Amino acid sequence: MNPLHTPHTEPSTISLSVGSICVVNKAATSPTLCVVVAIESATIECYEILALTDTETELELFVFDDDNIGTNLYLDLRFPVFAGPLDVASQQGKISTLNLERLLRALVQRQVKRYSQHKFQTMDFQPGQNNVAVSGKVLDGNDIQHLVDASLDGWLTTGRFNAQFEQALAEFIGVKHVLTVNSGSSANLLALTALTSAKLGERALQKGDEVITVAAGFPTTVNPILQNGLVPVFVDITLPSYNIDVSQLEAALSDKTRAIMMAHTLGNTFNIDAVVSFARQHNLWLIEDCCDALGTSYSPSVELTDYRGQPIALNQPRHVGTFGDIATLSFYPAHHITMGEGGAVYTNNGQLKLILESFRDWGRDCFCEPGKDNTCNKRFSYQLGQLPCGYDHKYTYSHLGYNLKISDMQAAVGLSQLDKVTGFIEKRKANFQRLYAGLASLQDYLLLPEAENNAEPSWFGFAITLKQGNRADFIQYLEQHKIANRLVFGGNLIKQPYFEQQSYRRVGELTVTDQVMNDSLWIGVFPGLSDEMIDYMVDTIQSYFKV
Repeated sequence: MNPLHTPHTEPSTISLSVGSICVVNKAATSPTLCVVVAIESATIECYEILALTDTETELELFVFDDDNIGTNLYLDLRFPVFAGPLDVASQQGKISTLNLERLLRALVQRQVKRYSQHKFQTMDFQPGQNNVAVSGKVLDGNDIQHLVDASLDGWLTTGRFNAQFEQALAEFIGVKHVLTVNSGSSANLLALTALTSAKLGERALQKGDEVITVAAGFPTTVNPILQNGLVPVFVDITLPSYNIDVSQLEAALSDKTRAIMMAHTLGNTFNIDAVVSFARQHNLWLIEDCCDALGTSYSPSVELTDYRGQPIALNQPRHVGTFGDIATLSFYPAHHITMGEGGAVYTNNGQLKLILESFRDWGRDCFCEPGKDNTCNKRFSYQLGQLPCGYDHKYTYSHLGYNLKISDMQAAVGLSQLDKVTGFIEKRKANFQRLYAGLASLQDYLLLPEAENNAEPSWFGFAITLKQGNRADFIQYLEQHKIANRLVFGGNLIKQPYFEQQSYRRVGELTVTDQVMNDSLWIGVFPGLSDEMIDYMVDTIQSYFKV
């Protein structure tokens, strides 16, 4: 249809609906061809249809082709036309259902953008009056627009945004397989539980097997060991890395040792050269808890091999999590990127990927994506267990599984956050360096954190251990000055109440772990902290020590 063709129809015979194409004849303007987007009482909201030219560059144009009108058309969403029933000269059909849905989405997103510009304004920092957070989410309008876009799909469970997020995250890390889950803690549970699968044959973890780990950390790095009937073996850590003392690995080894599971503490890697070498030498599984370390890299300085026995390039940086067998991430608001709740497991091992997916998705043997059936073209051809031949593979279960998937709304936010992750990481590094430079004069009082050799940390927090003085008094001083802080997670986990009834083994007295439990804390470096906030923290801490 030619947009200039405007046959007359008597107003009384016109029946409009959303998506109608009509000619609006306002007294102050010439007749215009419009698309109706809303009808409320006696008011019709519509947008003028214009022909697209090469000079049109406005960001808020809704560009479309429609068989009912023509090609190379647009609506300028900044300028609605409001009319009454008597202003409508004629009706000329409707735009397609697909274009109507796209148009209504675009209008919703325009309002979301307006809201976000108001909601996420940067506020001036008032030292001593505003809180300096230890961590937190950093959101912008694009994140909210992604969230709304996924909501408008009405799909709700894992879907297209999750598929895009898993692929984009895999590319960022440099790994073959990423599976999202509903939290970092679930990621750790899934990673460890996958290693109990009978599909792994003699290498499957059995109840009573031992897993080497550290007690200075977050409970859900260790809890999956206990939850699977395994025995954690605790070794001490070193300062100022806050990671495993690798000199104790040999002492931790027994004929029951089958795996190592540890975190890269506060974004700082453990000694990957030593740990990976030890794991490969003794045929141990290695799970890297990277929940606090998205973007951290490590350049091995000794010859290492991957899970296939293939050499890993020397002195070339690789993301943490790509050295061991399985790795985990968290997307809780405190972490490097967020989707509210959420996490991920990742691996280069195709067999482990299928096992992880099975445990995540109820334990089912089928590997079809949600909403898809018969990917293998053998859905009714299997005979597994004692089920009858041809029993629906979609309802066949090979593991004692869970349901740990995320919603597509979460994945949409994660996808938007991932677009900003490089900037987030650089800001974390810059904040860390600014804190370190500002506190360097206090090293008679404070032990400051140091990166592991060969590591390029994407810092989660800035750890401080008091060499003298009272930590409780120092924390109270920080809180009085509105500087948030945290202890180093669970301190010494074996001294937590819930560990009184647990079976474990330890190497030595865990002296440094106890030191961290008694004398350490950490403050924030997350990208929501401005230079003014970092400088305020430095000045406040210097004042405490009267420097």
